[in-house]
Amino acid sequence: MAKFRRRTCIILSLFILFIFSLMMGLKMLRPNKATFGDPFGLELLPLLHQQTRLGKSFDSQNNDKINRETSNKNLKSVEITMKPSKASEPYLEELQPLNYYLHVFYYSWYGNPQFDGKYIHWNHPVLKHWDPRLTKNYPQGKHSPPDDIGSSFYPELGIYSSRDPSVIETHMKQMYSASIGVLALSWYPPGTNDENGENTDDLVPTILDKAHKYNLKVTFHIEPYSNRDDQNMYKNVKYIIDKYGNHPAFYRYKTKTGRALPMFYIYDSYITKPEKWANLLTITGSRSIRNSPYDGLFIALLVESKHRYDILQGGFDGIYTYFATNGFTYGSSYENWARLKFFCDQFNLLFIPSVGPGYIDTSIRPWNAQNTRNRISGKYYETALGAALHAHPSVISITSFNEWHEGTQIEKAIPKRTSNTVYLDYRPHKPSLYLELTRKWSEKYSKERATYESDQKLPL
Repeated sequence: MAKFRRRTCIILSLFILFIFSLMMGLKMLRPNKATFGDPFGLELLPLLHQQTRLGKSFDSQNNDKINRETSNKNLKSVEITMKPSKASEPYLEELQPLNYYLHVFYYSWYGNPQFDGKYIHWNHPVLKHWDPRLTKNYPQGKHSPPDDIGSSFYPELGIYSSRDPSVIETHMKQMYSASIGVLALSWYPPGTNDENGENTDDLVPTILDKAHKYNLKVTFHIEPYSNRDDQNMYKNVKYIIDKYGNHPAFYRYKTKTGRALPMFYIYDSYITKPEKWANLLTITGSRSIRNSPYDGLFIALLVESKHRYDILQGGFDGIYTYFATNGFTYGSSYENWARLKFFCDQFNLLFIPSVGPGYIDTSIRPWNAQNTRNRISGKYYETALGAALHAHPSVISITSFNEWHEGTQIEKAIPKRTSNTVYLDYRPHKPSLYLELTRKWSEKYSKERATYESDQKLPL
């Protein structure tokens, strides 16, 4: 009997040794870039001790985020968010270098009860038409998250807060995957905000830090805050450069003269008279910023054809077109981009056309259906990008990464249906469709731009 037990122990020990050897062998055969990646949670280790502005750890934020999405009863969304496919989230080391001549407009104005104590922007009000007779024909009031939001699409990340560090991290990773080099951050000076939100200048340091982690750069899209003029613009540009200008993620554009200058997009620049801008942006202006430590490249929004001459008079360095609706304005119409580029070349201005994946804002402007532009499974976006490349622009801007109210986002969206709403989505393609298209065209633009820039430098 003792002999039988001894033999059994020997056999069992040999079996255990065999299993252990087999496992070690399989582990050594596993490639460095295996499909399954690292064990779940290891990527969070560097952030475990990072505190939010509300004093909560990243770990609790992640758990709360999952709970929030689960409470939306959208388990598919949770699964997609937590387990993105390799095609949707490429390994960083596999990607091409970023294209710093490709910019995307980014909005950090979203809030939810977990991080902000309330919903911000997701509960956007339905805007009234300027004709009261038309307004009465449409719904009134505010949207009511989480199932009813001010958007025709629904984000894969759920009804997120722009203060959530994990959300900012995911956004930067998505931009990196799309080969976007620069995000143009919507910005209001401290103490000011848009009429539906709150000030977010305190988020800039976190956005800069997260952007730097992925080699992204940040420029500023200065919004039309109350009483914007040459005097307070000088103060605000000085504030931005003094506070953020030394950060490695702060964007500077290298000009033909070799200077590396900060760039500022000025939304609705035409609201301010060109004489006021000239005070700030011309060498002889009464409070000129030129040839000072606060000099930069100031990019005006061109809406109407006549704005070209106001932009010249005001002393701007370039133009952008912003709107993602082809035909909506003179500037946003693809057919006008070649002549706008010709105009800019004549006066040594940067030409920055803005492209978008589509447009639909009827969730907040139900009376504006005529300006909807169908995405056509990415064809609308690719047509816009093709038109932009054809104009040989200095930079291409994308409207937008996450302007959900106007349906111009390239951020991941998912299918969602409620009792009252069926949200649009990117099917039959994946949620990453527009990031993948952006990467494709970013690489194409990078190659073409290098070609025509070198042609311009050839001796006559």
